[in-house]
Amino acid sequence: MLTKPDDTSARRQTWQAFALLRRAARPDLRHLYWALLWLVLAAALEVTGPIMGKALIDQHLLPRHLDWPRMALLLGGLLLSGWIASGLRYLQLVRLSGLAMRSVQRLREQVYNHVLRLPMAFFDRAITGQLVSRVTNDTEAVKTLYVQVLFVMLDSSIVLIGTVCAMAWLDWHLMVIVLALLPAVLAIVWLYQRLSAPAVTRARALRSDINGQMAESIGGMSVLQACNAEARFAARFGATNGQHYQARMAELRANAWLLRPALDMLNIVLLAAVIFVFGQRDMTATEVGVLYAFISYIARVIEPLIQITMQFSQLQQSVVASARVAALLAEPGAAEHLAGRAELATPAGAGADASLPAVAIRHLDFAYKPGHPVLHDLSLEIAQGDFVGIVGHTGSGKSTLLSLLLRFYPVPAGAITLHGAALAEIPNERFRADVGLVPQDPFLLAASARENIDMGRGLSQAEVETAARAAHAHDFIAALERGYDTPLGEGGSRLSVGQKQLIAIARALAGSPRILLLDEATSHIDSATEQIVQGALDELRGRVTIIAIAHRLSTIRAADRIVVLNHGRIAESGGHEQLMRIAGGLYQRLYLLQQLAA
Repeated sequence: MLTKPDDTSARRQTWQAFALLRRAARPDLRHLYWALLWLVLAAALEVTGPIMGKALIDQHLLPRHLDWPRMALLLGGLLLSGWIASGLRYLQLVRLSGLAMRSVQRLREQVYNHVLRLPMAFFDRAITGQLVSRVTNDTEAVKTLYVQVLFVMLDSSIVLIGTVCAMAWLDWHLMVIVLALLPAVLAIVWLYQRLSAPAVTRARALRSDINGQMAESIGGMSVLQACNAEARFAARFGATNGQHYQARMAELRANAWLLRPALDMLNIVLLAAVIFVFGQRDMTATEVGVLYAFISYIARVIEPLIQITMQFSQLQQSVVASARVAALLAEPGAAEHLAGRAELATPAGAGADASLPAVAIRHLDFAYKPGHPVLHDLSLEIAQGDFVGIVGHTGSGKSTLLSLLLRFYPVPAGAITLHGAALAEIPNERFRADVGLVPQDPFLLAASARENIDMGRGLSQAEVETAARAAHAHDFIAALERGYDTPLGEGGSRLSVGQKQLIAIARALAGSPRILLLDEATSHIDSATEQIVQGALDELRGRVTIIAIAHRLSTIRAADRIVVLNHGRIAESGGHEQLMRIAGGLYQRLYLLQQLAA
């Protein structure tokens, strides 16, 4: 449930937004300084216009002293100062817009790179559509923050200060009258912020919910339609969309009442006050010039105030979006706990002692939530080059153990070592190079077969083909119309499930891993493809350490050792024949049940 943000939360969001803005703009600060200088010059030129107009009235028009050359000079100066001020503002708007675009480009890349390095524990609770919204919509809203804050509000503030100074120089009594009404402006802004801030925060959060529901529905369209759930999901989406509409309308109502109408009324009150004060004086020629200047300056006072307050709607949306981006960037990365220790670690590479076990697990306990352990005092050693299968019923801890081996979740120090090095102390790049993964549901890019195997590693054609041959995928890839350069469609839609899995195996092998992890890699493929996978694994035997989480026991029947998990503990361990001789054993029951089902 969304709640109304308190003052402390709003202030924290504002500081987060401006800190993010400052960091992203740091490489372009010189552009900001130059823009500030030129905007001050533009404001000074704009302020001189009414002063020249006053001189024209006081010295030439009212006394009918028609000095045409000087009058032309004053008129030309008045027009020229306005034109130059407008030109300078345009150039600085272009400058600051460029700064905003470059900053958002850097910020978007930073957010995307950070998301790529977040631990899997973060994605367990994250919603894909909302993450996409932060990387796209929220970072784009930061651009609005730059443009509104760095140009409109900055320029308007400079003009306002310059105008007040000019008014004080002409007639400080009248200037005091104008300033006396400024608290009314502050009250309008304060009231607007109080009324609209909750609506803006709620609308931004609901927009992420809309994106999340849309992405979820598209991703699960086959299941949604198979369950005849179209109407229910449409109703859920309509309810969220309706809430977003109500939040936006609440914000727009605050805009309609408290921004332009209230400030236009203030403009009228100021004009009436100035004219009334002049009406109480004995009007002289100089008083007429001052009146003209003050009427001109009142417009220059009110218009910047209107511009500043009109930006508060966009400003608040941008602040909320920026705070959401800052919160995402504050999420600790998967390898942050390794900082400062990776340099000291023993590389898990070719220099490791061949006598050390490839994987050693010692007294491992793990719980996703305190008080709810999943693994209990687990100890296991796997020699280099061994093929080990891990089996067990649903909820036995197989996937949890695999996630820990992949460093998706932190483990107690020393509980898991690879080739003698503590898991947490292996540099990330070295770890990812030495450990390959074949997931249960193969993920394929909407790209060619070559790109799906290479994954941006810059492998040669020979290296890609070698990996494909090792995975027994070369023949069907070569049979495609463009071979390795054939686009596979979104999610590999042009391939069968078995072919996708072989591509995934080739991808893992292309990195030349020393340890290969398979997460139920044969659970969705037919028996013929399973035989191909088994042949590929047999060829890797002795060269690569293979750890296979298996639901289909026939895949790991030929493994050097099979470890049977039960409620987070090792219940049985041994070869297939050895385990089948255990009367009433867990592995025997699982195997016989699968044989009967077949």
